[in-house]
Amino acid sequence: MNNTCMKTKLTLTVEDEIVRKTKQLAKRRHTSVSALFEQWSTRSESEESRPALGDYLRGKWHKPDNRDSGDLRLEAILEKHAK
Repeated sequence: MNNTCMKTKLTLTVEDEIVRKTKQLAKRRHTSVSALFEQWSTRSESEESRPALGDYLRGKWHKPDNRDSGDLRLEAILEKHAK
């Protein structure tokens, strides 16, 4: 089985300032604009399949036995998100 990846040229239309900043970022990271795009695209794709952080954490906190902390914000958060 051949594991080589075929590369395809992609043309994007973006503002000049974005091009300039992206090239600077690529230079600082010792990589190419294409590699930055591949990294961003792969990361975005994997993040899309993950639930939002709030959805992931909802119901994971447990209410402590001694809840009277005196912190109204903490009480509101625990009331809303804790089991």
